[in-house]
Amino acid sequence: MDEVKLEHRLSNVEDRAKSNSRRLDDLEKQHGEMSDLVKSVATIAQKQVDMEGDVREVKSDIKSLLAVPAGHWKTVVTASITAVVGALAGAIIALVVK
Repeated sequence: MDEVKLEHRLSNVEDRAKSNSRRLDDLEKQHGEMSDLVKSVATIAQKQVDMEGDVREVKSDIKSLLAVPAGHWKTVVTASITAVVGALAGAIIALVVK
């Protein structure tokens, strides 16, 4: 091989090496960005798990709060029925005693 061909081949190899270096630099940058993205997704996933627990707790609290008025209402209805029955029994006794 003559020197001109070797010079030309060496020039091509150097150009390819520069191009490959740039591509590797770009890939390293993209890899770093992807790594940051993976960390962010992991953080979001953990926060979602925590939020699910909080939502369950809130739902449980709401159910217990809703049960309290229902219990009070049941007590009011029972007392009202007892009062009406007592009043009727008293009226009947009053009529019988006269």
